[in-house]
Amino acid sequence: VQLQASGGGLVQAGGSLRLSCAASGSIFSNNVMAWYRQAPGKVREFVAGVTRGGFTTYVDYVKGRFTASRDNAKNTLYLQMNSLKPEDTARYYCNSLSQIYPWGQGTLVTVSS
Repeated sequence: VQLQASGGGLVQAGGSLRLSCAASGSIFSNNVMAWYRQAPGKVREFVAGVTRGGFTTYVDYVKGRFTASRDNAKNTLYLQMNSLKPEDTARYYCNSLSQIYPWGQGTLVTVSS
């Protein structure tokens, strides 16, 4: 499998979820990896990125709530999401920062108020 995100679900506002993304080794080892999300009726947007060395960058509205990380030995990307808000409801995807690989199906996160 090239990119497969998992871990989504239904959670109440203020709750937490941890997303995982399994990636093919050829993708994972050579790229900055990133999380993206697409809310209903909106375009897909960048959420967080992680370099191979663990340096992270986030979009402003998730800073302090979301933490991205990666396990290079397992070719897996993670997104710990805390203090979730209804506006975080979206389908979450992983890809390289360059977005050059086929998008997987993503994983749906629904935050109820």
